Amino acid sequence: MRDPLQFLRGTRERYGDVVRVAIGPLEVILLSHPDLVEDVLVTRNRLWQKDRYLHQTLRPVLGDGLLSSEGDFWRRQRRLAQPAFHRDRIKAYGAIMVEHAARLASQWRDGEVRDVHKDMMHLTLEIVAETLFGANVGHQAEDVGAALESVLAVVSDPFELFFPILKRLPTPKRIGFDRGVVKLDAIIYGLIEKRRASGEGETNDLLSMLLHARDEDGSRMSDKQLRDECMTLFLAGHETTALNLSWTWLLLSRHGSVASKLSRELEAVLGDRPATFDDLPNLRFTGQIIAESLRLYPPAWSMGREAREDVEVGGYRVAAGEQVWFCPWAIQRDSRWFDRPDEFLPERWEGDFAKTLHRYAYFPFGGGPRFCIGQAFAHMEAVLLLATLARSFRLDVQSSPKPVPQPSVTLRPKNGLRVRIRRG
Repeated sequence: MRDPLQFLRGTRERYGDVVRVAIGPLEVILLSHPDLVEDVLVTRNRLWQKDRYLHQTLRPVLGDGLLSSEGDFWRRQRRLAQPAFHRDRIKAYGAIMVEHAARLASQWRDGEVRDVHKDMMHLTLEIVAETLFGANVGHQAEDVGAALESVLAVVSDPFELFFPILKRLPTPKRIGFDRGVVKLDAIIYGLIEKRRASGEGETNDLLSMLLHARDEDGSRMSDKQLRDECMTLFLAGHETTALNLSWTWLLLSRHGSVASKLSRELEAVLGDRPATFDDLPNLRFTGQIIAESLRLYPPAWSMGREAREDVEVGGYRVAAGEQVWFCPWAIQRDSRWFDRPDEFLPERWEGDFAKTLHRYAYFPFGGGPRFCIGQAFAHMEAVLLLATLARSFRLDVQSSPKPVPQPSVTLRPKNGLRVRIRRG
């Protein structure tokens, strides 16, 4: 519990690719080879379901959204949401992303100290609200941040997983969790009610598609179903990109030569004009920086599955109901797949490197049928936001408090990320 990231990585290095680990009363089987990850996520994915950790901790928040639902219900919901993430639709979101980033840049002042993680969370929250739900939630960003912190205080507490009885006790954390969920519910249901009351016909955003979608029998989604899907995409759709950018700013502050090369590319490709979707193929080094940041600091640092029936994995028997975990943090820092694995080297992604790499040696967005629906959205957003902000600013990360990764549901910077803004 003191250092789960290094523990999981060291376990593979000491014991191998299939290791049974006891964490308190919980037993899990850690899988650390890309072949094994592919076997579970892709080849025999129907033998597995979402792990118990997800169901016990996230379901009270996310309900039966895309991240937590299973089976035919999940497949139906995925089909309904997919059109919002088609290439042409995503292209239209690009201008909104750049507009919001430029607005944030206008608020930054040379020499001031800010929590850039907080800035990135607010920025991506506003973007996901407008692009997917057609709403302006800038005035609610503080409320969302506070509610999310209260929820994560419980979700990231291992004792809540080990001792389910804690869920029934009125501890300060649990009271904060319940209030946080109520606050998030109020915001999401508010978006739904406002759209219903507007009487608008079908538009191009996700909320409109879900509101007007019909089952084969002609029935529409209930408000509870809408709430679960919106909550999942509202939270997951902004935090992962915010974390990716936060860790990217940390890495750039520590690698001046990379930051300088990035500035040269932005000057050559963009000049004085704003970035657009059509610039993405030419912002190659910017994209490599994002990819390398995701390798070193994957927001989804650990993933898991539960066996539906007895199954063999890597030559070992896994009984029905047992949990397997795989840790992108450890696999993506494995010297078998990456030279100098702990170094920040965006150039490693040049040429055909990605094609030569095992598909599941690098999987920050998961894989198989449940591959993250918003992967293309997130990549475009991260590149365009970084390009918009980095063309005018460099951020010097402050040494106190020291930036430390905190592995909860996602990999967050503990105590935020304090930086000094430098123009130019």
